[in-house]
Amino acid sequence: MSQPTTDLPKLDNKKTKNAIVGVFEKYQIFKNTIIEQREATITASYQDRPSGPTNVTSDSTANVAIFNVFEPEHRRQFCENVELAVSYLYPKYREIIELKYLGDDMPTDYAVYNFKMDHPISKDTYAKLRRKAFQNLAYSFHAFGIINIQSLIDTKRANIRTSSFE
Repeated sequence: MSQPTTDLPKLDNKKTKNAIVGVFEKYQIFKNTIIEQREATITASYQDRPSGPTNVTSDSTANVAIFNVFEPEHRRQFCENVELAVSYLYPKYREIIELKYLGDDMPTDYAVYNFKMDHPISKDTYAKLRRKAFQNLAYSFHAFGIINIQSLIDTKRANIRTSSFE
């Protein structure tokens, strides 16, 4: 009997780590900053325009209103999607991610695996669990449209896999 195959591509560990950490940095920024509401300007300003029609109309009041409504909603939705993706992780993976990246402080890896975890683990075990958590998160973030997984595919391993089947 043949083993079931998965169609999930192999991801480059370094690219995946950089992408996931970038998502968590954006999450921290969105979570810990306040959006200053924009206000429409009512004073006229001079703009140098070429002679003739520009075929461009602008409504600064509408642009400000759109920003004030959609930007907070975009940030809230992004944070909810990140938290939802993390909540789907295996409990040990979720614990590592929540302690390291979703808390108010950004502790070192050493502090996480030695002091913050309920049951401290070794450095190697921590690295292995975090790598697997990042791989799972990459697929989840791709499903939510947060990252593009095509840029994370390990081309060396993918070429070896496809050439061995030819």
